[in-house]
Amino acid sequence: MPEKVFIFDTTLRDGEQSPGCSMNLAEKLEMARQLDRLGVDILEAGFPIASQGDFDAVRAIGAEIRRPIVAALARASELDIKRAWEALDGAERPRIHTFLATSDIHLKYKLRKTREEILKQISFAVGLAKSHCQDVEFSPEDAGRTDRNYLIECCHVAVEAGATTLNLPDTVGYCMEPEYERMFADIKSGVPGMDRVILSTHTHDDLGLAVANTLAGIRGGARQVECTINGIGERAGNAALEEICMAIYVRRDVLPLFTTIRSEELYPSSQMLTRLTGMAVQRNKAIVGLNAFAHEAGIHQDGVLKSAITYEIITPQTVGMASNQIVLGKHSGRHALAKRYEDLGYQLNKPELESAYVQFCRLADRKKNIYDEDLIAIVREGFKDIPEMFTLKLFQTVSSSDGRATATLELEKDGEVFHDSATADGPCDAAFRAVDRITGVPGTIMDFSVHTVGPGTDGVAEVIIRARFEGREFSGKSTSHNVVEAAARAYLTAANKAVYELKRVAVSAGSTRGSVHENEIVDRLFPGGY
Repeated sequence: MPEKVFIFDTTLRDGEQSPGCSMNLAEKLEMARQLDRLGVDILEAGFPIASQGDFDAVRAIGAEIRRPIVAALARASELDIKRAWEALDGAERPRIHTFLATSDIHLKYKLRKTREEILKQISFAVGLAKSHCQDVEFSPEDAGRTDRNYLIECCHVAVEAGATTLNLPDTVGYCMEPEYERMFADIKSGVPGMDRVILSTHTHDDLGLAVANTLAGIRGGARQVECTINGIGERAGNAALEEICMAIYVRRDVLPLFTTIRSEELYPSSQMLTRLTGMAVQRNKAIVGLNAFAHEAGIHQDGVLKSAITYEIITPQTVGMASNQIVLGKHSGRHALAKRYEDLGYQLNKPELESAYVQFCRLADRKKNIYDEDLIAIVREGFKDIPEMFTLKLFQTVSSSDGRATATLELEKDGEVFHDSATADGPCDAAFRAVDRITGVPGTIMDFSVHTVGPGTDGVAEVIIRARFEGREFSGKSTSHNVVEAAARAYLTAANKAVYELKRVAVSAGSTRGSVHENEIVDRLFPGGY
């Protein structure tokens, strides 16, 4: 019978300690709700003694989030433990997580205490935590570099004092897999009373081994893993929750275990954390990176188009992504190009496809990214020299302290002026929605980049946008001293291309024209005929 691995998420504690990842109370609550939806078993909400903000966050999360265990971190001191319990008062399922360094390096240079003094402090701290809370976790900090016999002694003292979970951290990401696995096996066999205690992993990625060591710890007997969304955390980060859970899910043949994580919430959780912290996920990040389900090589594309299982061990939908991506570039083949043209509404015969492919290859050698508008330009001569469908005449935004913004735009087309406003989360999004309301062709932002042209405050913002309209992708670029105005103009450029392409498709298709939805858009934009 498969055993359960409990997921201890420390995104809001260890993860938040990552430089640039601090979150305020409202943001922590929003993230905690998402972690609850994700299905984490234990949610470490913060370090109450660290600041009033952390204390308030632990208290608020404990009061609202009722299903998972809510943990608070405390050093092995009376003040820390009492503060943690005060913050947890009112939590449905509280846990005090106390820790103390045990390696000789930490004892000599940081704590300046003897091994005997550490043993007494562990006994006191765990016992005090147990007097407040039945669920107590103890972590011998830097366990990976602690003398093994002494580590067994420290864990024995903690268990005798009432610890219900023993967490063995590789605090500095020093361990190799066999070492980390062996440490768990040694503690499990060498500490009396381990049948009443859960062993837990906590790894860091300083040598890029955080997830591998976590899995090694599981093989050694751990049944709780401490991890973070996107692997954020101190220095190089913690073990990534999404990678651990999907490794267990996919490789049940070698790890006969399971978690109760709702995998379809992994990508939404990753995206939310990116939005709240501003720390973007690298494109090639496993499971949740933009390239995780993207294919450019022609051989891969051909295989995926025939059967996704040829090059995908997980479906994107399993982790909450909408679909995989066939990325067109210089390594792509005819099969992928034909498929993309079909998606754009172009049925090319063999000679047409061959001609388009030759032009596509020439273009791919000059450009890193090939967009839908490039493909359309290949089959529709002169497309790049499109007339400006809508012209921006007036632009104004107003933002409030709660993050909401309203944008007001005036656009002109064929001598007629259109005026509208929209409200959204942020001035750029509000401007995009106002453009949508006027053009009637709503778009979805696929890529948004900003960089400054010129030095200092005299520089101007250059905004490049890629957006999807009616299943087709178009780009726009603009510069301005006002970033929001540059974004609005760039988006309008992309929208103009989309509007013009809808018109061209309708004209070329004659009486059959496009889809019912496209026909309605064209009739609204060109009531006098096209």
